Amino acid sequence: MTWFLAVLFSVVNLLSVVAVADDAVLKQAYESRQSDLQVQGIGQVSRLLPDDNDGSRHQRFILTLNSRQTLLVAHNIDLAPRISNLQRGDAVEFYGEYEWNSQGGVLHWTHHDPQGRHADGWLKHEGRVYQ
Repeated sequence: MTWFLAVLFSVVNLLSVVAVADDAVLKQAYESRQSDLQVQGIGQVSRLLPDDNDGSRHQRFILTLNSRQTLLVAHNIDLAPRISNLQRGDAVEFYGEYEWNSQGGVLHWTHHDPQGRHADGWLKHEGRVYQ
C-alpha cells in the first residue's frame, strides 16, 4: 500500500509540474501577443457565457488558469458535442489553438478537423473527452 501511495503522490506532483509548464507557455504567448499556437493545459470554469450562434455554433466559457490568466474557450458544437453539465468551478483540460487578445486569449479548435488539415483538439471534463 505504501508503494501505491508513493506512486500516486508522484503522479499528482508530475501533473502539477505539467500544469505550471503549460501555464508558463500561455503566459509567454499572452505577453508576446502570440497567436496560432497549439496549447494544452487545465483551468477552472470561472464564467459560463451564452452560445455564439453567429455562423458555426460555439459553446463559450471562461477558464482561469493556476497563473490567474483567463482564456475564453470557443468550442465548436457543430463539430463536437457540447459539455452539457458544465458548471462554474469545474476543472476542464484542453488541447487547442491559442489566439491572443487583451483579456488573456481565446482557445479554439477544441474539436476534430473533419478535413484533416488542422491538429485535432479536445476538451476533457469529468473524465469524458469532447472532440
